[in-house]
Amino acid sequence: MLRFLRLVGQRGLDVLASFGRAGILLFLSLWHVPGRREWSLYVKQVYQLGVMSMGIIVLSAFSIGAVLTLQFYTQLARFGAQDSIGLGLALVLLRELGPVVTGLLFAGRAGSAVTAEIGLMKATDQLSSMEMMGVDPLHRIVAPRLWAGFLCLPLLAMIFSAVAIWGGSVVGIDWLGIDDGQFWAGMQEGVEIGTDVGKGVVKCVVFGVVVSWISVYQGYDCVPTSEGISAATTNSVVYSSIAVLALDFLMTLVMYGEFK
Repeated sequence: MLRFLRLVGQRGLDVLASFGRAGILLFLSLWHVPGRREWSLYVKQVYQLGVMSMGIIVLSAFSIGAVLTLQFYTQLARFGAQDSIGLGLALVLLRELGPVVTGLLFAGRAGSAVTAEIGLMKATDQLSSMEMMGVDPLHRIVAPRLWAGFLCLPLLAMIFSAVAIWGGSVVGIDWLGIDDGQFWAGMQEGVEIGTDVGKGVVKCVVFGVVVSWISVYQGYDCVPTSEGISAATTNSVVYSSIAVLALDFLMTLVMYGEFK
C-alpha cells in the first residue's frame, strides 16, 4: 500500500514538474522581441506550419461540408425543413467543427513535425551548440514556432469553415437542388458575428496556443534518443488532441451553456 502511494505521489510530482518546465519554456520563449534579422525565421515557420498544412485542411473541409449537407438534407427533408440546411451547416462549422477539426489536423500534421524537428536538434546536440555560441535556442528555435502556431491555426480554421460551407453549397445547391436563395438567406439571417463567429475565433486562438505549446515543449524536453523522439512525437499528438477536445467542451459550456 505504501509503495503504491509512493508511486502515485512521485507521479504527481513529475506531472507538476513537467507543467513547471513547460511554463518556464513558454515565458522565456515569448519574453523576447525579435530583431529585424530574425523575421525571416518567423516567416519560414508560418510557411512550414501554415501554408504546408493547407492541402489537408482544404480536402478535409470540403469533404466534411459535403457530408454534413447530405446528412442534414436526409434528416430535414422528412419535415420539409430544407430551408434550414444552410444555417445549420454554418452554425455547426463556425461554432464547433471548424475550430476542433482544424486543431486536431494541425496537431497531427504541424505539431508532430515541430516536436520531431526540435527533438532531433536536441539529440544531435544542435541546441547545445547554439548555447555554446551564445545563441539562445528558445529565441531562435522555439519562439518562431510558437508564434507561427498562434497565428496559423486561427487562419486555417477560418479557411476550413469557408471551404466546408462552399463544399456544402456545391452538394446542396448543384446536386440536391436546394434553392440557392434559401440556402444563403438562412445563413445570413441566423449567423451572428459576435455570438457565432467571434466565439469560434476565441476557440481557435486558445487551441493554437495550447497545441503549439505542447508541441514545442514535447520536443524540447524529450529524451535525446530515437525512442525518446518517437515517444515525444506520439505524446505531442495525443496530448494536443485531448487538450483540444477537453477545452472545446469547457468553452462550449461557458459560451453557450447555462453558465454563460
